[in-house]
Amino acid sequence: MKQAKRKIALERMYVLINNAVSNASSNPDLAQRQAGLARKISTHYRIKMPYELRINFCKQCKNFIAPGINSRIRLGRTPLKAVRITCNFCEHTYRKVIAH
Repeated sequence: MKQAKRKIALERMYVLINNAVSNASSNPDLAQRQAGLARKISTHYRIKMPYELRINFCKQCKNFIAPGINSRIRLGRTPLKAVRITCNFCEHTYRKVIAH
């Protein structure tokens, strides 16, 4: 019973985040609401949000950031290759290292 609820919650989180990404440019308020609901589902059912969903949230202000719409994405020029993501809400920048 508990596993079934968690599976349904995980599916709903995926649907909500995918809808939020597609609505981010046309209706940003709706996208924020959908992403907030996905986060609320994750905390209510005590499910760790998968990495591919978690990367759509700012680590500092916890707002939903759609790649290229309300965040800036740059490639680093240092020998250690990394993708720099800057949140347009709080201007926090964080890096994701690209393995060679």
